[in-house]
Amino acid sequence: MATAELAGKHLVLGMTGGIACYKIAELTRLLVKGGATVQVVMTEAATQFITPVTMQALSGRPVYTSQWDGRVPNNMAHIDLSREADAIVIAPASTDFLAKLAHGMADDLLSTLCVARDCPLLVVPAMNRQMWQNPATQRNVTQLRGDGVDVLGPDSGPQACGETGDGRMLEAAATYEAIAAFFAPKLLAGRRVLLTAGPTFEPLDPVRGITNRSSGKMGFALARAAQQAGADVHLVAGPVALDTPWGVIREDVQTAQQMHDAVMRSVADADIFIGVAAVADWRVDHVSEHKIKKTADRALPSFSFVENPDILASVAKLAHPPFAVGFAAESGDLDVHAEEKRLRKNVPLLIGNLGPLTFGLDDNEIILYEAGGVTRLPRADKQTLARALIAEIAKRLPDTSLIR
Repeated sequence: MATAELAGKHLVLGMTGGIACYKIAELTRLLVKGGATVQVVMTEAATQFITPVTMQALSGRPVYTSQWDGRVPNNMAHIDLSREADAIVIAPASTDFLAKLAHGMADDLLSTLCVARDCPLLVVPAMNRQMWQNPATQRNVTQLRGDGVDVLGPDSGPQACGETGDGRMLEAAATYEAIAAFFAPKLLAGRRVLLTAGPTFEPLDPVRGITNRSSGKMGFALARAAQQAGADVHLVAGPVALDTPWGVIREDVQTAQQMHDAVMRSVADADIFIGVAAVADWRVDHVSEHKIKKTADRALPSFSFVENPDILASVAKLAHPPFAVGFAAESGDLDVHAEEKRLRKNVPLLIGNLGPLTFGLDDNEIILYEAGGVTRLPRADKQTLARALIAEIAKRLPDTSLIR
């Protein structure tokens, strides 16, 4: 998570009663770390699950619980608290509170504040599966969506009551991701992005193989940034230990051939293809069925190699290719090698970096190569670079890219 992507945002975080209140402590920490200021407002029921003292310590601001709070000079907390807010987020949002919102009820500080707001409202439901599935709840949620309220979740899984199903509140990290995505400019709204990330692994035998040091961090950061920019994102990932970005469809593969096949199955539906993965150029022509053992005479094993399919070139050669973006990780002479690769693979945009020096790191410096010249993006953390790169790609998309 980039540390300043919510910088300048002021959020009213409304908490209603439910065991999921414990998740809001971590959510508050993430929002503050992301640069937002957070004003917590709690219902009386919420204070039965977590204390205002805890939320004040985490948010760094006094917590409001009563519409009669005398700390507001005009005694109109329900008006004043929302006027500086960029959004109100209700988390957890109980069954009862969703019903209040759907029917415009205003019988406490938080509900009155929501009715009197002039900013966006986001709700994060949290309840038992039968409460979520109840027809009345579903009608209320439909009404809220129709009224322009963003409903984040719910998730499905084990619940505090011991049952399993829909209604579980999103985890704090997922809620943060959904809030960050809400505020991100929708530069790729309606676009479909197909993206590869991470290394590939070419087996020699059941336990050994050829791979590289790519961590996948840049590719996953780009997938996250594209999703936040409003795109439908399909991420084809090599073997990495990274969490799937919120809202992204992930397909895991191991070898270059598997990655090629996954891309070619889906590329017809893509408006943009971004080949970030560090794909192995070669594989052994025969993978040993069993572990290769040392021999008594210590003779070294020998291997013959065959070339792997070129994923980026295969995409660029299609009769109606998406806007194709390649990556070049070089150990030296970056300008020469990157431009040569762009021309050879016939892609409109190629991103270059000194890959071996940045593999696994959280920051990077990248250069954009295209027919019109070279653009250098200043060194930054990879998530910041990803957002900047998505903005650069959006500026270069042809107007006809949605008509394919």
